[in-house]
Amino acid sequence: MRVFSTLRLIAAATTLALGAVPAHAQLTAGKVVHVIVPFASGGVQDILARSIVNELGQALGTSVIVENRPGAGGTIANAQVAKSVPDGTTMVLSAASHTINGSLYKKLAYDPIKDFSAIAHIGNASYVLIVNAAVPAKNVAEFIAYAKANPGKMNYATAGNGSATHLSMAYFNGLAGIDLVHIPFKATGEAVNEVVVGRAQAVIAANIGAIPFVKDSRVRLIGVTSAKRSKFLPEIPSIAESGLPGYEFDSWFGLLGPAGTPRAIVEQVNAAVGKLLRDPVILERLAKQGIEPQALSSEEFSRLLRADFDKMARVVKASGAQVD
Repeated sequence: MRVFSTLRLIAAATTLALGAVPAHAQLTAGKVVHVIVPFASGGVQDILARSIVNELGQALGTSVIVENRPGAGGTIANAQVAKSVPDGTTMVLSAASHTINGSLYKKLAYDPIKDFSAIAHIGNASYVLIVNAAVPAKNVAEFIAYAKANPGKMNYATAGNGSATHLSMAYFNGLAGIDLVHIPFKATGEAVNEVVVGRAQAVIAANIGAIPFVKDSRVRLIGVTSAKRSKFLPEIPSIAESGLPGYEFDSWFGLLGPAGTPRAIVEQVNAAVGKLLRDPVILERLAKQGIEPQALSSEEFSRLLRADFDKMARVVKASGAQVD
């Protein structure tokens, strides 16, 4: 018995030496929380992170800073977070691209489900198909017809390989049976700008990237990706109703931490985000970004991740997209 007791003590000491975090640990004023954004500044997740970071820090009673780690469709940042110490000080502000990557990439340095803790869901957003005004198409049906008449002559811009802007358009191309050339950039803002100035013909961007261009004569917003019209852009029909039946694509936003993040920390951050989602100031900011807020428990968020992983696997397969 003494041998077993000694072995237990050694194991416990080894675990602590390797940086394990006590299950009862919580974030305190002495710790700095790093919220990693997997895309460049100015993108959807970057704007969302910076719109809540100060209030999140106040709710947690600690300092919270945003760090951009762009590259490889968000997989560089995700790998960093997956391998970080699970003490609540490193989280990633993720979106649908997180679950997309599990099927899009042939090989990842992490598992998008098993290597992460679902901490706090923030909300949901649909996307918008934007085309340059030089494209002679006033709706989705006309856009598809024009693309079919000009195979390989049009291109679409995205926020990078594996991003939601990439897969949403690849999915669109696959269902429509059209051939558009993919031009990847580092952020949604860059991709949208390429369409605005006419160097690219199309982009599917989240509401936040599309709303400022509703009245811009250089582009046309011809369809939203959600099953129904967006409350933020009610005058724009859904892609499904205006030329491509069966098409649907939207995104969730939320905070993920490395697997093994202590329950107490998960609950602390989840409660802090839930508090923000009842704050009129935060709700107004989210509305301006085209995000519909939705507070979920960590268990509910975890189930959403698994369901979205399965859904996006079907979308990836239908799109024919793949990244080595």
